[in-house]
Amino acid sequence: MQAQPGQFGKLLLVWYDEHARDLPWRESCDPYRVWVSEIMLQQTRVAAVIAHYHEFLRRFPTVEKLARAREASVLAAWSGLGYYRRARMLHAAAKVVVRERDGKFPETAEEWRALPGVGRYTAAAIASIAFDEPVAVVDGNVERVLQRFSGRRMAGEDFWLAADGLLDRERPGDFNQAMMELGATVCTPRAPACLTCPVVELCPTRGEMAGSAKAARQKKREIHYALDFHDGEVLLVQRARDARLMAGMWELPEVAGDAIRASKEQIPRFARNDKTRRNGTAKDMTRVSDSRLWLTLRHSITVTDYTVQVWRTAAATGVHGKWVAVERLSRVALTGLARKILREAGIVVAGSSGQV
Repeated sequence: MQAQPGQFGKLLLVWYDEHARDLPWRESCDPYRVWVSEIMLQQTRVAAVIAHYHEFLRRFPTVEKLARAREASVLAAWSGLGYYRRARMLHAAAKVVVRERDGKFPETAEEWRALPGVGRYTAAAIASIAFDEPVAVVDGNVERVLQRFSGRRMAGEDFWLAADGLLDRERPGDFNQAMMELGATVCTPRAPACLTCPVVELCPTRGEMAGSAKAARQKKREIHYALDFHDGEVLLVQRARDARLMAGMWELPEVAGDAIRASKEQIPRFARNDKTRRNGTAKDMTRVSDSRLWLTLRHSITVTDYTVQVWRTAAATGVHGKWVAVERLSRVALTGLARKILREAGIVVAGSSGQV
């Protein structure tokens, strides 16, 4: 490093105190709220987390409430955030805190790592923010800041040593959040805003480093689903309990595109013979027996970019599903894509009593 750690930390914290984003999980150092936010923010954009964070805490305001909840209820509240293993591990860890620790949270990073689903980064973040433990954090944003500020490539433990060397031990939680904030808003992956960086005068690279790795190319795939909806109910199927992704979650029945494409016919979002449409929500739609393309949307998961075609059709013979009333969808653990489809189709509407 080109500058003394104290100089770096002082400049960074002055900037953070003035420019930190107003985020709901920064309103309190309560360990439960910090923990929930850190789990939600793993591999998920801040904008996507905010609404889910409020709703999750409304349903489960304390670790005791979360521990007593059914897994299906936890997954339903998590629906739309993806990476559902996080929700399952959060639920399992809440049970440990309540049943084995009498509701008392760990206070050190080492203790936090003993809980299900809590790794090195999460443990350090919670311990520093909620309990002022002087331990550094390293995530993708911090890695980028450290590499640019050092002017050299790093790997593995090098990052943790570098972060610990810069850590402000008087304000470890604020320092860690400031490092992540700098990487997220200023020292971005592409086109970093160096002119607004609080430590630009100390930085030897001031921008992209030579030989930066290119982002993985998105794979493209087309998938098809049947939207079987009538009399205020929609047919859903449950993913296998041992599925690699989104185990046990509910979704629309998938259909073979080649088999259904022959009857392809574009129609308006709502069928012409819909009986009613209350508060912007399609209800009591008369069942359409032939297959019609209802809508097309895009959906991305990690490095795969999906073109999703939704057909207004009955599910294939032999599909074992469950008819679910619109009013009950908020209590169902839907996949993020199923949620998106039902909103685009107008079956559930954000902000209404039928919100999922």
